[in-house]
Amino acid sequence: MKELKYRQQIAKERATNFMKNGQINDYFNALLEVQRYKKLLRAVVAN
Repeated sequence: MKELKYRQQIAKERATNFMKNGQINDYFNALLEVQRYKKLLRAVVAN
C-alpha cells in the first residue's frame, strides 16, 4: 500500500508539471494514471 501511495504521488507531480508546461495530452494521461492508482488503493483498503 505504501508503494501505491508513493506511485500515486509521483503521478500527481508529473501531471502538475505537464499542466504547467502546457502538454495537455500528457497531462490527461498522467491524470488517468493517478485515477488508476486511486482505484487500486481503494481495492487494497476494502480487502
